[in-house]
Amino acid sequence: MPGAGGQAWDWHRLVPLLGDAVAVQLPAGDDEAGLGEYADAIVAAAGTDPGPVVVVGHSMGGLSAPLVCDRLDVRRLVLLNAMIPAPGESGGQWWEGSGHSRVDIGELDEAERYFHDLPPALRAEALARPEPEQSGTPFAEPWPLASWPEVETQVLAGAEDRLFPVDFQRRLARERLGLEVQVVPGGHMAALSRPEELAAALLN
Repeated sequence: MPGAGGQAWDWHRLVPLLGDAVAVQLPAGDDEAGLGEYADAIVAAAGTDPGPVVVVGHSMGGLSAPLVCDRLDVRRLVLLNAMIPAPGESGGQWWEGSGHSRVDIGELDEAERYFHDLPPALRAEALARPEPEQSGTPFAEPWPLASWPEVETQVLAGAEDRLFPVDFQRRLARERLGLEVQVVPGGHMAALSRPEELAAALLN
């Protein structure tokens, strides 16, 4: 599932490389939709009786991806340049609670922060798309789980991520999950910029 803005388009270069994969479109522009509705959308996208699945959450998707582990047969939960929440912490509180607010990420515009490593034509296409809507509702809700799901979890960090730098992701994964990150090529939008390398990491 995608990050803020909820666009399945963010995965359109990666999904064909993964075989039986589905990109989730989240109700990001709906002010009535919170994390529970995001989880409902993920489960619905999986279809009827999907069997064992690998759930991949990107960026803000780290808030919603763990919520389906008691509703689907999740074989592995993958966090890609993702927010890792603490129990009871809202998405809005995460920036301070995670220490991200103290990370120097510079004063870059959207193109340079998110799309700096995309091929030129794809970068132009991404910037030409309408700006995705993102309701504040899921950021206002306390993260509802009492603890992290007891499923295998893999944390992937983009080597060139300018929003969540690798050192930040590494510290957060250790502190909150007791896990090491696997560094993969690409920036924050690695599924767009480096789909082949990301597919290899997911299929390994």
